[in-house]
Amino acid sequence: MATVAGGLSEGAGRRDLLSGTERAHALDRWIYVVMAGLFIVVTLIGFIPDSLGKIAAVQAGQRAPFPLVLHLHAVLMGSFLLLLFAQTALVATGRCERHMQLGVAGMVLAPALVIVGFLLVPVSYHGVWGAAQAAPPEARPGLRQLAAMLENIMLMQLRIGFLFPLLLGIGLWARRRDAGLHKRMMILAPAMALPAAIDRMTWLPTTLPGSPLASDLYTLLLLSPLFVWDVLRNRAVHPAWAIAAVIALPFTLAVHVAWDTPWWHAAARGLMGV
Repeated sequence: MATVAGGLSEGAGRRDLLSGTERAHALDRWIYVVMAGLFIVVTLIGFIPDSLGKIAAVQAGQRAPFPLVLHLHAVLMGSFLLLLFAQTALVATGRCERHMQLGVAGMVLAPALVIVGFLLVPVSYHGVWGAAQAAPPEARPGLRQLAAMLENIMLMQLRIGFLFPLLLGIGLWARRRDAGLHKRMMILAPAMALPAAIDRMTWLPTTLPGSPLASDLYTLLLLSPLFVWDVLRNRAVHPAWAIAAVIALPFTLAVHVAWDTPWWHAAARGLMGV
């Protein structure tokens, strides 16, 4: 695959290394489309109500307008997820040439998304920090508590910022070497960003703000259809899952160890220059 989200099939006539069977079964072709569609649904469920509430607050003068970088991030992430869905659908319907052509867009979207994501972190934080400094005395404690929460969320944002390009890079590296590894990494990489939507579903049981454990468990739950099908179909765990786990585990442990500790709050404020 010459794309970020593409190459989600092992190619015409190729056999999966684990199962040794033709990948013509409907679920083999469509499970990746289902996963891409699921990511879009989760993102919409998480972000639409939250965004509508914030827009209403902006219109009521209760919060500052959204910064430009936030709009850009939303456009890029939405475009990436739509591209992922389109690429999986093209492969599932056998239009691989079209899939390769469309994939060029992914080569631009992915790095742009990572860069804008890292830019968004300090912009969002400084907006709240500045509001806390300028707010009336009675409003400052709540804004400072929000700033502290953003410092914890920063841990998850940094984890996404590193894991997304790492897993994506492995997927791109494998596109001509191991299509099975490639197509799974193209799903696992964007899955790293799902907590951003999950955490906005305030109706879900959660361990926040005390711990990010629930967010991580929900992400694993969302990935479970592909994992379960993989195991049932191939009667083994594909190496992609082990590779992703080995890479993600240190970052996840770091998030949980640092979460809401005094030294992390001090470090985060140092990183933000406040």
